[in-house]
Amino acid sequence: MTAAPLDFAMCLSAVSGRDTRFDGQFFTAVRSTGIYCRPSCPARTPKPSNCTFYRTSAAAHSAGYRACRRCLPEAVPGSPEWNLREDTAARAMRLIADGVVDREGVAGLSLRLGYSERQLGRILTDELGAGALQLARAQRAQNARQLLVATPMAVSDVAFAAGFSSIRQFNDTMGEVFGLTPTALRGAARVAERDSGAVAAGVISVRLAAREPFDGAGALNWLAARAVAGLESVRRGAGVGDGGGSDGGNGAVQEYSRAVRLDGGAAVLTLRPEPGGVALTARLEHLQDLPALLARVRRLLDLDADPEAVDRALAAHPLVAPSVAASPGIRIPGSLDATEMLTRAVLGQQVSVAAARTAVERVVEALGEPLPAALRGPAPLGTAPSERRPVDTLFPTAQALSASVVAATTGPAARREALARAAEAIADGTLLLDVGQTREDFTAALEALPGIGSWTSNYVALRVLGSPNVLLTGDSAVRAGAKALGLPSEARELAAEVAQLAPWRSYLMMHLWRASAPQPAPAPKPVPAPAPQGESR
Repeated sequence: MTAAPLDFAMCLSAVSGRDTRFDGQFFTAVRSTGIYCRPSCPARTPKPSNCTFYRTSAAAHSAGYRACRRCLPEAVPGSPEWNLREDTAARAMRLIADGVVDREGVAGLSLRLGYSERQLGRILTDELGAGALQLARAQRAQNARQLLVATPMAVSDVAFAAGFSSIRQFNDTMGEVFGLTPTALRGAARVAERDSGAVAAGVISVRLAAREPFDGAGALNWLAARAVAGLESVRRGAGVGDGGGSDGGNGAVQEYSRAVRLDGGAAVLTLRPEPGGVALTARLEHLQDLPALLARVRRLLDLDADPEAVDRALAAHPLVAPSVAASPGIRIPGSLDATEMLTRAVLGQQVSVAAARTAVERVVEALGEPLPAALRGPAPLGTAPSERRPVDTLFPTAQALSASVVAATTGPAARREALARAAEAIADGTLLLDVGQTREDFTAALEALPGIGSWTSNYVALRVLGSPNVLLTGDSAVRAGAKALGLPSEARELAAEVAQLAPWRSYLMMHLWRASAPQPAPAPKPVPAPAPQGESR
């Protein structure tokens, strides 16, 4: 699937209506002012003859435009196209956001995508209006702007945390993109975008925007229901119900924390749902890992989705519409670590959420690495294991899993051996699981391994790639949810019934999983006290 050319009339209509739904999906360059804006910019609508529309901000940069200081076009969610499409340009955008160009250069990006550097450059320029280096440069500028505006980090720290290799490169890029020095950009930032709370040394706190409606609480509840003690921790508020397919847990999630291994070292992140996005607080061993962390958190919570398009399509089915109305803006839960996700999927085959969580906890306890002391936080206060123990452990490496996971787990020997073989393939580089792959290639590579079937491969694709059109009709919880909504519960009939909901069947599946979860008992209604004798009721 490749992108259709931008429709000038549609883009102009969105700009005239200041339609926030299109923010991040295209950019408006105005020849008379030399700036580019988001579609919802509050400035006066430019004349059509002065407008040029670009699919990426990098294309606008390359054409000589600078970012609007009023609407801050870099402060919007990314385009949902990169998750929906599987062509080379979209896969390149996912890898660039993950920092592949910063870590491996254009040569590394080209190798992952299977093209020469020259071929890839032509493809990206034709499709997106800019080459890989320009796209990566725009990504760095966006990260730097966010850090300058939202954190009190020193400007020099911002430069390296955003992925720049030198202060000079940082200053030059920010001047070209925004027309301001980094210090001036920070001073000119709107007060509303600043982080008003005190930030501890070594801690970064930013707000990540999402398109609304955004069911952030539901996304964090999903993760919390599967939280592994030591690797993750959860803090809940008052109330009952989790909406995430849990088998327990009282109160909505207020904070979700976890450890993650990045290219340069370890990090611990904490997420809190907010209107229109999520607040992220992170402690990192190496600031250079921040761009990759930001990109992976966006994928973890599916922040770049187009919820209005998804909900509109799903609500067209009369049996699904009530669930969409009850849970607008539902998201696909992603993953921060493909090896971890594969482990969870293999150990979670044909068992409950609680049993899968227990199996993964055994692996983390036996083979995980202690988190550096400087990154550890206080223990949460709660009842479940993930609500009592602080985040203090990193998920095991593929090497550790391949050597010892058979002995560290219980259950069918074939399942444990399949996981060990898969981990060995990841460790020796023969199995590559990254966001630059198509779903077909991703699942084929997994299913080529003994013991890995279609349920496992497609579930991992759902979580790692964010594939929007996965429907696991063989999953018992999916069938139970379908039955709860009045849909056919048999695999073949269910697939036929919802075929017209492509390409959004992953989001349908989230509704089915939610419908299958045990619903909390309603609070008993208060019984009115009997009226005194002789008094009117």
